[in-house]
Amino acid sequence: MTSSEHGSQPRRLEELWSGGFGDAYTERNEEAGAGRETFWRELLAGLEVTTALEVGCNVGANLRWLAEILAPRDVFGVDVNEGALAGVRRTLSGVNAVYASARELPFRDRLFDLTFTTGVLIHLPPAGLPVAMAELVRCSRRYVLCGEYYSAEPVEVPYRGETGALFKRDFGAYYLELFPELALVEQGFLGRDEGWDDVTWWLFERR
Repeated sequence: MTSSEHGSQPRRLEELWSGGFGDAYTERNEEAGAGRETFWRELLAGLEVTTALEVGCNVGANLRWLAEILAPRDVFGVDVNEGALAGVRRTLSGVNAVYASARELPFRDRLFDLTFTTGVLIHLPPAGLPVAMAELVRCSRRYVLCGEYYSAEPVEVPYRGETGALFKRDFGAYYLELFPELALVEQGFLGRDEGWDDVTWWLFERR
């Protein structure tokens, strides 16, 4: 694959998620966050977090709980699907819903106590993944949380008729490889009976 083709892959996927494909995902996941309260309350109870940013927030399945635990004005979510962002603005009063690419977050360095993704990095092509991860680290003052599908080795998985749209790997190990300033604090697994989609999660803290 040429360098221009590598560069086009992130843009292609952003266009995919911002259009009808992303709209369909939003419709399927309107109630996705119903069972996630326990995780967020238990996680944040042990952390010094007052501000948070979710990259790829969709309709706010996680933001809804963060807005109950933190002040809504200190909770931010970014996405490339305008319909999903409109849903956040409509249902989560005071929460900041911002149109932005994961590859170029419109925030200053270390603005948030916590930055995170859940089920988002899996949808970024390998060529664009380090850039998005670097943005999450750049915007975090202290913690970075990653919740994604796990595979011991990088692998692409066909996804709803699309190729190049879902990738699994050991995201935790990749964060530590790329960003030596991070230290692993905790990790775990969240199953479907807990309101998630069988994701492995890692919590990192700046050294």
